[in-house]
Amino acid sequence: MLVRTFGSAVFGIGATKITIEVNIDKGAGYHLVGLPDNAVKEGYQRIEAALENNGFKMIRKKIVVNMAPADIRKEGSSYDLPIAIGVLAASNQISSNLIEKYIIMGELSLDGTLHPIKGALPIAIQALKENFEGVILPLDNANEAAIVNDIKVYGCKNIEEVSQVLNGTSKLSPIEYDTRAVFYNNLHNDKFDFSDVKGQENAKRAMEIAAAGGHNIILVGPPGSGKTMLSKRLSTILPPLTLEESLETTKIHSVAGLLPGGHSLMTARPFRAPHHTVSNAALAGGGSFPKPGEISLAQNGILFLDELPEFNRAVLEVLRQPLEDRKVTISRARFTVDYPASFMLVASMNPCPCGFFTIPEKQCEYTASCAKKYMGKVSGPLLDRIDIHLEVQPVDINELGNEYREESSANIRKRVIEASRLQSIRFKDYDGIHCNAQMEVKLIRKFCKLSKSSKQLIAAAMERLGLSARAYDRIIKVSRTIADLAGAKEIEDDHIAEAIQYRSLDREGWLN
Repeated sequence: MLVRTFGSAVFGIGATKITIEVNIDKGAGYHLVGLPDNAVKEGYQRIEAALENNGFKMIRKKIVVNMAPADIRKEGSSYDLPIAIGVLAASNQISSNLIEKYIIMGELSLDGTLHPIKGALPIAIQALKENFEGVILPLDNANEAAIVNDIKVYGCKNIEEVSQVLNGTSKLSPIEYDTRAVFYNNLHNDKFDFSDVKGQENAKRAMEIAAAGGHNIILVGPPGSGKTMLSKRLSTILPPLTLEESLETTKIHSVAGLLPGGHSLMTARPFRAPHHTVSNAALAGGGSFPKPGEISLAQNGILFLDELPEFNRAVLEVLRQPLEDRKVTISRARFTVDYPASFMLVASMNPCPCGFFTIPEKQCEYTASCAKKYMGKVSGPLLDRIDIHLEVQPVDINELGNEYREESSANIRKRVIEASRLQSIRFKDYDGIHCNAQMEVKLIRKFCKLSKSSKQLIAAAMERLGLSARAYDRIIKVSRTIADLAGAKEIEDDHIAEAIQYRSLDREGWLN
C-alpha cells in the first residue's frame, strides 16, 4: 500500500514542502531514497524501537521510503515522525484519511517521546502558504508554530498522541495563541537601564544619536571607562520591535535552534556579543549545511564586538559586505542561501594594547608607533562603515559617588522613538530604507540639504582636522539624525558641529 505524508525542509530562513512516500510491498528490507543524510538514514532504528514500545509493529516486508523532491538534501532527525506515521498508515495500523492535511515533523526517542526540532516557525508559515489544514509537532515547538494564525497546531508528547490526532480520537485541542497580545504584553522587559551609568553624558548623547538614526558606533577608551556597560544598555533605548520585525527575528532564531523550549515570540531586540576568537563561519553563517551566524542572529538588533582589534582581521573583513547590503550570502556548489543582516554594529576598543595611551595621568607601556600599529588592526574600509567614533574617558571618582539619579532608558527612548517616527515618514516611499544610516548618496542629497554656512563649517573642519573624504557623508547623515532629535526640519550649523565631534579616528595625528 502507498501512503503520502508531508514534512518540511528548512532552507535559509524559509521552508520547503517535502513529500514522503511510503510503499509496503512483498519482499523484505528497508529502502530510503531521496538524498537523505546519515541522521535520516539512522532514523530506522529509532522508528522501529518507538513503534514496538508503543504497541505498534514494524512490518517485516519491503518498505520503500521516497523523499521528494530528490534534489533537496534532507538533514537531521526531524523526519523520524513523518516516516513512522507513513509506515503505520501504509500498514493499516492507523487511519490515512487525515494524513495529507497536515505537515508532520518530529524526532523520535526510543520510547516514542517527541524531541523538539529546529525551524518550527518557518515550517508553520510554509504550511499555511501550501494550504495545509495544520501542523503536528513536538509539544515544545507548539507555541512557536502557533504564532502563525489561521492554521491548526497540535503539540504532541509522543507518537501515541500523534496517532490519536490522525485517527480522530484525540482529546487534544489545537494550540490557541494570541500573537498580538503576547507581543505587546512583553515589549518592555529590560534588565539594564541607562540610569545605572554615572556621568558619561557625552557618551550617552552619542548612544542616543546612534539609536535614533540606526548608526554604527565604535567606542575608544581605556579599560574601566564604561564602554561595555554603555553598549549593553543601547538596546534599551532602541525603538521597540514591530510585530513584523519580531516575527522575522523569531524565524531566524527558530532556524538556528536558539529559542528556549516552550517559548515562542521574541519581543526584545537581539544583543549578540561573540568572543574575539569567533570564526568566519560562526560570525557570518555557513558550514556544510549552512546555518545563520552571529551577524544574522543580530537581525533587527545589535552586534557587539568587544576589543575589536583582538578579532582576526579576516573575520572582521567578513562584516564589510553585510554592513552595506544588509544581508549575508552563503554560496555552495549546489545552492546559495541568503540570510538577513540588518543590524547595528557596536564596537569597542582600547587605544593601545595596555589601554592608557590617551590618558596623561596613566603611564602607558607602549610607544606611539605601537599604538598606531594596534589601531591599524582595524581596516579603513571597515571604519568607513561606522558613522560614529566616540572617545570614552574614565568617570571622575566624585561623579561615581553622587547620589542623584541619572536619566532612565525609558525617557531617552521616548526621544529616540519620535526621531524614528520622523524617519519613517521621510522614507515611506523607499523600500528597504528605514533610518538615516541607510541613506545612500542620492537620498543624502535630497533630504540633507545644507546652508551655505553649514557647507563652510564642514569644509573648514575637513581641512583643519585633516578628516578623510569618507567622513563627509557620515557627518551629514549623523547631523540629519541630530536635527531629527531636535525636531528641526533642516540641518543647522550646530547639528553639523556636533556631528563633526564624532569622527575622532579620521583625524590626522589623532594618536599624537
